[in-house]
Amino acid sequence: MPSRPTAAQRRQAALREALGAQRAALGLPPYDGSDRPEATLWACMDAVLEAYARGAAPVRAAVRAAVRGTLDELSARAPGHSLEVRVPPFGAVQVIEGPRHTRGTPPGVVETGPRTWLELAAGLREWDAAVAGHAVAASGERADLAAFLPLRGAE
Repeated sequence: MPSRPTAAQRRQAALREALGAQRAALGLPPYDGSDRPEATLWACMDAVLEAYARGAAPVRAAVRAAVRGTLDELSARAPGHSLEVRVPPFGAVQVIEGPRHTRGTPPGVVETGPRTWLELAAGLREWDAAVAGHAVAASGERADLAAFLPLRGAE
């Protein structure tokens, strides 16, 4: 009996599929870059941001994959449970060391839309400007992600 793919393999396959769909929707050739998960994630994020830049609606699966992947990257770089970062309707993670959140409203919350989140992750938008412009709602003493963004280029 063949072995079942791991969760990481399933996520990578879904990311590749979403990237392919987004590139096709943009009229771009199939992705032929590195198979490294980070490279695929950045390529998917770039394709979604390209759709936004063209004024087109991005492929929902590609937005979901890019948002979830970048949230996973943030949680790997800033482990903890004192701040919840929400990007509805695609995902939420708890990050940054401090008081552990288990039930109810967390001590700190950051919430933004998918486009703003991906622009922040890519370095196309500054954290302080996004908060000042009300594109990001941030509350709590640890609700400043400026030190962790952008995600790309900080590897």
